[in-house]
Amino acid sequence: MLFTAEHEEVRRTLQKFIASEVNPNVDAWEEAGRFPAHDLFKKMGDLGLLGLNKPVEYGGMGLDYSYAILMAEELGGITCGGVPMGIGVQTDMATPALARFGSDELRREFLAPAISGDYVACIGVSEPGAGSDVASVKTTARSDGDDYVISGGKMWITNGAQADWICLLANTGEGPVHRNKSLICVPMKEKGVTVARTLDKLGMRSSDTAQIFFDEVRVPKKNRVGEEGKGFTYQMMQFQEERLWGAAAKLKPAERIIDQTIEYTSGRKAFGRSILDNQVVHFRLAELKTEVELLRSLVYRAAEQLVAGEDMTTLASMAKLKAGRLGREVGDSCMQYWGGMGYMNETPVTRYYRDSRLTSIAGGADEVMLSIISKAMGTLPGMSNR
Repeated sequence: MLFTAEHEEVRRTLQKFIASEVNPNVDAWEEAGRFPAHDLFKKMGDLGLLGLNKPVEYGGMGLDYSYAILMAEELGGITCGGVPMGIGVQTDMATPALARFGSDELRREFLAPAISGDYVACIGVSEPGAGSDVASVKTTARSDGDDYVISGGKMWITNGAQADWICLLANTGEGPVHRNKSLICVPMKEKGVTVARTLDKLGMRSSDTAQIFFDEVRVPKKNRVGEEGKGFTYQMMQFQEERLWGAAAKLKPAERIIDQTIEYTSGRKAFGRSILDNQVVHFRLAELKTEVELLRSLVYRAAEQLVAGEDMTTLASMAKLKAGRLGREVGDSCMQYWGGMGYMNETPVTRYYRDSRLTSIAGGADEVMLSIISKAMGTLPGMSNR
């Protein structure tokens, strides 16, 4: 992917913002278990960073998806995983379907303030019994005149404890599971919406993650994104952007922890020489660095497909799969080379180890990515062409 001078301007803005407004506060946010989303998002909105590829009529910049990928990659410069994830939910997980299929009225009510940073958004898909198996969600939105009445619950909702609205996937009909769902914009202040608890996670500590219940929540049908029954399809489209965004966001953290491991092992002595001087160490780090560059090439190629209007489902699934597995390899190898210090929370490799593990689970587990790739290859059992 060739980045232009305009791309580089966005990159410099992001780097300056991260250095001044984010990284100095990361340790405190990790300790607190959340970052101040409203404050941070408003600052980003003022810089135009929350709507790079969103329509200009709603406050976005109207740029192509390559700018979103550049932003995802640069957010990897944040020294934790939770803050980039929270930002990514706002820009590339909760809002793409709304921007693409929402009515003008709906976009002005929910998208515009998400772009300006006045509203914090979250995406409500996963449930205790339906994570990667999206078709199995049980939350329902029954029709009652001009309204939907929503009942059910959502789990593992990033930004959920601070969000102003949720892009909710719910069953709006009795038909086939892939054609009976709709996406609905639900204000979190509505009667019957309850943030039951903020979840205690292994990693991504600075990102608040909530369990949310909906008890007979009444919202107007005009809050539905696009057509009724198309929610599953819209969400699958959102997932592709989410997965590619997530892979891009993992590039710089992997590079950073490799570089920090080089620095640490070059100064750490054992048996009369530095740990880095052992061939098994410097060869492994060289191998991991190569893998990161291969992932970058895959991410860029998938982004180019999307910008060209082509289907990038397979490449996005490959990138997401590779990002998750590579993160585990990098975290495990680098922690080993830090020795006992690698097991201490005070060292950066520990935070990376904890944060990177989520990539293979969230947004579709590795096994789902493998099924998608197998389907594209024609090797998935039960396919009619076999």
